[in-house]
Amino acid sequence: MSVEETTFRRRLFARKATAAGFFLLCVAATGFAIAVLAVLLTDVTRSGISRLSWDFINSFPSRNPDQAGIKAALFGTLWMMGLTAAFAVPVGIGAAIYLEEYASRNWLNRVIQTNIANLAGVPSIVYGILGLAIFVRAMALGRSVLAGSLTMALLVLPIVIIASQEALRAVPGSIREAAYAVGASRWQVVSRQVLPVAMPGVLTGIILALSRAIGEAAPLIMIGALAFVPFVPSSPADHFTVLPIQIFNWASRPQTAFATNAAAAIIVLLVVLLSMNAVAIVLRNRFQSRTRG
Repeated sequence: MSVEETTFRRRLFARKATAAGFFLLCVAATGFAIAVLAVLLTDVTRSGISRLSWDFINSFPSRNPDQAGIKAALFGTLWMMGLTAAFAVPVGIGAAIYLEEYASRNWLNRVIQTNIANLAGVPSIVYGILGLAIFVRAMALGRSVLAGSLTMALLVLPIVIIASQEALRAVPGSIREAAYAVGASRWQVVSRQVLPVAMPGVLTGIILALSRAIGEAAPLIMIGALAFVPFVPSSPADHFTVLPIQIFNWASRPQTAFATNAAAAIIVLLVVLLSMNAVAIVLRNRFQSRTRG
């Protein structure tokens, strides 16, 4: 065996050993994350499953832990998520379409892209301060569902824009060229060819964005969302609370019964989150099958 062949075999063995080590490291990290998640879910389920009942879901907050429920927080969460999606999704997708399909590739575009990427990593409490200054005080919306939804829309908007841009960028250029070749306008190419193909990726970004919004409490605490609301919001101008704030309020109390209530509310929050994700995944799969068809 020559010296070159021996060197080659040695390098090949080192590369395979490095690849195997990296694979085992990834498997170990994934297994650790799944194990931690399983322990947390098991503990929450064991603590709160006995408290779950229709009375718990259909009751308002109370100073008596046995009579306290999550009706106001659950309806407040649904109100806030619906309005947040209504504000963030159209604006986010529209901005992504403009930046990716219409805007010129110049320094201004690069500055905007960099700032959007930086905004996606800004701590949520900063958005709470922004929402307090703009929506609660300057626009005089008060501690309303509308002010909270606009604040959360600001929080998730960079995520929607970035995910939508990545989805639009992943559409093959041949689709655009074929559409232009038959005389389609730019808007026809975007609306009838590019956007339907990119929609599964766009919906994935929306799932991630709304999943972050439904679990955030810091921005809403900052704008002054109430922890004790004995009524269901009937309009965007009403005061509100949401499940994360209700959970935070119960978990901070010394009584053990309130900790049980917090665990039960976490289970309900997870069910709402998984239901929203399931609906979005069904829509994404429908767009994927339509595109392949």
